[in-house]
Amino acid sequence: MTFLATKIALDRRSFLKGSGVAVALPLLHAMTPAFTRAATDSASPKRFVAMNASLGFHAPYLFPRETGPIGATTPYLKELKDHLKDLTLFSGLSHPSQNGNNGHASEMTWLTSAQRPGLAGFKNTLSLDQLMAQQIGAATRFPSLTLGTRSQSLSWTANGVPLPAMTSPSKLYQQLFAQGTEKEIAEQVKQLDKGKSVLDVVLGDAKALERSLGHRDREKLDEYLSSVRDLEIRLRQNKEWARKPKPKVDYAAPKDVTDKVDILGKQRLMYDMIALALQTDSCRAITFSLGAMNAVPSNIPGVKTDWHNLSHHGKDEEKIGELEIIEKGEFKLFGEFLTKLKGTKENGKHLLDQTAILFGSNLGNASSHNTQNLPIIVAGGGFKHGSHVAHDAKDNTPLCNLFVPLAQRMGVETEKFGSSTKSTIRGLES
Repeated sequence: MTFLATKIALDRRSFLKGSGVAVALPLLHAMTPAFTRAATDSASPKRFVAMNASLGFHAPYLFPRETGPIGATTPYLKELKDHLKDLTLFSGLSHPSQNGNNGHASEMTWLTSAQRPGLAGFKNTLSLDQLMAQQIGAATRFPSLTLGTRSQSLSWTANGVPLPAMTSPSKLYQQLFAQGTEKEIAEQVKQLDKGKSVLDVVLGDAKALERSLGHRDREKLDEYLSSVRDLEIRLRQNKEWARKPKPKVDYAAPKDVTDKVDILGKQRLMYDMIALALQTDSCRAITFSLGAMNAVPSNIPGVKTDWHNLSHHGKDEEKIGELEIIEKGEFKLFGEFLTKLKGTKENGKHLLDQTAILFGSNLGNASSHNTQNLPIIVAGGGFKHGSHVAHDAKDNTPLCNLFVPLAQRMGVETEKFGSSTKSTIRGLES
C-alpha cells in the first residue's frame, strides 16, 4: 500500500470506519488549521512581546498632528527615528467603560479588558499573552515569560489569577541559559515527578467530591480543576525540557541593578534578556511591565522630582519638562531594543519581522487618570508599517480589536477577544 502526502484538513472528530467498526482518530497534524501549523512548524516561528508603561506618556510629545505616513516630528518619535518604517502608531483606542475607575488599576486589565478594575467585585480574565501561550507554549522551554521592573504583572490566567512577574535579570539569565549538573537535573526531574503525583491525588479526590456538590459549587470546582490540569501540563512539559541542554549565548551573566530607583538601568538590562530569550527561541510570548515609582529616578540628569508626581503634572511646564526627560529615555531604550531585533537574522529574516511587539500604556492621560486615547505602538511582526493611524478620539475603537489579529497571527483560532467588536482593525495589515 502506498501513502501519498496530501494537503487536506481533517475534522477533529474524524473516525476510521470499516466492517461496522468506528475508531476515533488521535489528534493528527492534518486536523490543525493551516495557519496554526504555520505558527508552530515554521523554521522562523512567530513571537509576541507586550510592554506597558504604567504611568503613560505625555501625549503631545508622542502623537503627531498629522495622520498617515509618520515622521520624526515629535520628541518621542525622534527617539525612534531609525524604526519609523517598522512601526505603526495608533491613537483613539481604549478598553470601553473603564473611564471613571481607578486609573492606575487599569494596568491589571491592559491585556485582558476586564471591566471595573480596582472596584468591588472585580475579577480579571485571561490575558492576551496567556491565550497565545495556551496555543504555542509547548514548543519552547518556557510557555511564557512574565517580566517587570517591579512585581506588578501584565499576565493573568483564565481564572483571574496574576502570574508573578520576574524582576531579576540575573535569575532570568540563570533559568534561560545556566545548565545544571547531572545531579541537579536528576533532582529537578524528581521534584517534578513528586508534584505530578500530588496532582494525581488532588484530581482523584476532587472528582469524588464533585458528585456531592450543587451546581454553583461544581462550577467553582471546575475552574479549580482547570487550573490543576494546566499545571499538570506545565509539569509534564518542564520534565521534558529539564533533560534538554540549554542554549549557549555570547552574553556574560548579568548582575542585577542594585539601585532600586535606577528605572532606566533596570529596563535596559531586562530588554537584553528579552532579546536573548527571543533569539534563542526559549519563549514566544513575553510580557514586560516597564514600571513606575513614587521616587526620584536616579542616573537621569535634570530629573529631581518624584516620577509619579511628575506624571500628575497638572500642565505645570517645569514638571512636564522633567517628565519628558524620563520618557525620552524610555523611548530611546525601546528603539535600542528594536535595533537589536532588527540586527538579528534567523533563516534569512530579521527577528523583528518575526516578532510582533505591542508597546504602550493603560493610561491616556496619567495626570487625570484617564484611560481613553491610549498611546499604542505595534512594531515588527511582518505587518505593513510607517503610519500614524488615528481612530475617533471621542468614540474610541476597542483596543481589543487590535488583539484579535495579533492572536490570530500566533495561531489562535478566534474571532473575538475580551470586549472586541470586530476581528480586524483599521491600520493593521499584513
